[in-house]
Amino acid sequence: QVQLQESGPGLVKPSQTLSLSCSVSGGSVTTNWRYWSWIRQPPGKGLEWMGFIDYRENTQYSPSFKSRTSVYRDTSKNQFSLQLNSVTPEDTAVYYCASGAFGTDGYTGIMDYWGEGTLVTVSS
Repeated sequence: QVQLQESGPGLVKPSQTLSLSCSVSGGSVTTNWRYWSWIRQPPGKGLEWMGFIDYRENTQYSPSFKSRTSVYRDTSKNQFSLQLNSVTPEDTAVYYCASGAFGTDGYTGIMDYWGEGTLVTVSS
């Protein structure tokens, strides 16, 4: 059973960079046909998919975040991470890491493993 755990600061100042990591256990970030995603949920709003890194280290980002987001991995730590630059209070959200498997037609958008989520508040 794959387990995911987010870690990182709970408070970030405006204009700074938000950095979160997701530790993976019970599986590997290099497992064939899997993608490793970041998703967030601002207060009172729905889930927002931000981007993923896949087993071949390819990345894909939502157009809403592409200009200021980076997802990367550290295979030695079996982790993948998120960087979100130039944050504003509107980036306050619960951030989730999640994973899914490619289907025969490619990316499915379905996540079968989720972390518990971590609240990040952007405030001075």
